[in-house]
Amino acid sequence: MTTVGTPVPIIRSEDEGEQRWFYGGGVHTWKATSEETGGAFLLFEDRMEQGKMTPLHTHPDSDETMYVLGGEILMHMDGQDYRVAAGGLAVAPRGVPHAFLVLSEVARLLCLHTPGCCEAFYWDASEPVSADRPASGSVDFARVQASAIQNGGIEILGPPPFAQR
Repeated sequence: MTTVGTPVPIIRSEDEGEQRWFYGGGVHTWKATSEETGGAFLLFEDRMEQGKMTPLHTHPDSDETMYVLGGEILMHMDGQDYRVAAGGLAVAPRGVPHAFLVLSEVARLLCLHTPGCCEAFYWDASEPVSADRPASGSVDFARVQASAIQNGGIEILGPPPFAQR
């Protein structure tokens, strides 16, 4: 990962972009990095399996927008739960506590952080997908928490706020 630079034109097809296994569960395909956008935003697709859930967290310095490309999630936002299916949108303004749970067999989200200040968190809480490193693995919330502490961009407030499902 490099520092923020001057914005550059970006053209990527559906399957293009660096793929990274996120230790919180799921594969991120980075569509536009903070460096490429001059720090304006970070955009990635997140492909996850049923049951994946995030801890309750907030992004103190960025707004997080999640557009559901496929599947369905249960979004916990500021103390309330909402079902969001394909074509639906959830926006967590900076500082608003939120978490989500994948309800469908597979879910695909397009995740936008504005500005792109939390890229270092995602980078250190993931590793590249390659022939030697498949696009799956075990969830390791300790590594996610360590990246949050080291890089900022996210504050983990507690465990996932969902009853056992």
